[in-house]
Amino acid sequence: MAEKKLGGAGLRGQVAGETALCTVGKTGSGLTYCGYDISELAEKVSFEEVAYLLAHSELPNASQLAEYKARLKSQRGLPSALKDVLERIPADAHPMDVLRTGCSFLGNIEPEADFSGADKAIERMLAAFPSILLYWYRFSHDGVRIETETNEDSIGAHFLRLLHGESPSELHAAVMNTSLILYAEHEFNASTFTARVCASTLSDIHSCVTGAIGSLRGPLHGGANEAAMELIEDMKDADDAEKTLMGMLERKEKIMGFGHAVYSEFDPRNDVIKAWSKKLADEFGDTRLYDVSVRCEEVMWREKKLFPNADFFHASAYHFMGIPTKLFTPIFVMSRVTGWTAHVKEQRANNRIIRPSADYTGPEPRKVPAINER
Repeated sequence: MAEKKLGGAGLRGQVAGETALCTVGKTGSGLTYCGYDISELAEKVSFEEVAYLLAHSELPNASQLAEYKARLKSQRGLPSALKDVLERIPADAHPMDVLRTGCSFLGNIEPEADFSGADKAIERMLAAFPSILLYWYRFSHDGVRIETETNEDSIGAHFLRLLHGESPSELHAAVMNTSLILYAEHEFNASTFTARVCASTLSDIHSCVTGAIGSLRGPLHGGANEAAMELIEDMKDADDAEKTLMGMLERKEKIMGFGHAVYSEFDPRNDVIKAWSKKLADEFGDTRLYDVSVRCEEVMWREKKLFPNADFFHASAYHFMGIPTKLFTPIFVMSRVTGWTAHVKEQRANNRIIRPSADYTGPEPRKVPAINER
C-alpha cells in the first residue's frame, strides 16, 4: 500500500505527537486547557491563572497566584541594553519583527543557562513582552521613553496602561483578560509546532519562542485579526458589508477571519469575544463595526457555511479599546507565549527530535556535465 502524501494538505488532520495541554475540536465546546473548558476559564479566572495552569498543569491556589503575579510584576522593567536596541528599530517596522528581535536579544543578555531555568525564563518573557512592544511603539511613534514598570494588577491592564498612559477602565481590563485567555493555547498550530520542532533539537527556550513568533507573523496564522480589521473598517453599515462580501465571493477573493483548519462548525472562542465586542460597542456609543461584523458572520455562513474564528470579532473589540491595528497580532504573542513555552517544556520532558521525511519530486539521477557542456 502506497504511503499517503501529506505535503499538499499541509499536514492537516495528521497526528504529529501527544500533548496533555490542550484539546481542539474533540471535547465539550471543542477547546480545553489541561481539561478545563475554555468558556468556563474565560468566565471564572484571570489570564495569570491560565498562564500558571499551562506552566504547572494545575490552577494556582490563592497564595500561589499572589506569589506568581508578584514575580511577574517585578519583571516588567527592561534593561538599558534592550531599550537601546528597541530605540534603533524604525517606526515603520512590523511590530511582530520588534517582538522577534526583542525576544532574541533578551536571550542574549538573559540566557537560559540550562533547562532547569525554563520557568524563570518563561515568566520573564511573559512579563517583559508587553513592555518590549510598547517601549518601542511609544518611542518610535510618540518620541517618548516610557517607564515600563507599572503597578497594574494584570498583564492586560499593564499593556493598556503602557499604550494609553493611564489605567484602563474595568471593562477594558476585563476584555483584555478574556482575550489573552482565548489566545493562550491551541494545540499543534503552526507556531506551536515550530516551537516544538526547535525544542526537539534541545535548543534554548528563547530560540524556540523566536521561531514561533516568526511563524505567527504570517497572515494565514496570527495576522488574521489585522486582516479582519482591514476588511471591516471601511464598511459603511451592515448592508454595505453584505454588498462588499458578496462581491468578494463572486470574485473568489479570500476573506480572512472565517473558517478554521480544525473546527468544522464553530470556533468556541468566537462566542466569547463576540459578546465582549457587543459590550464595548455599546460603551463606545457607535455600533457600526459590531453591526458590520455580525452581518459578515451571517453572510459567510449563509453563502459558504463558514464561521468566524477567534480573530474576527477580536478586530472590532481591539479597535473599541483604542488599540492600533498593527498591534493586534503582537497581543496574540503576549498570550500564546504561555502555550508555546508549555509545549517546549512538554517536548523536553519526553524528547525525540522531530525529523519527518519527504517524497522526492525532482529529476532522476544524472551525471554532472563539464562546465563547457552546460
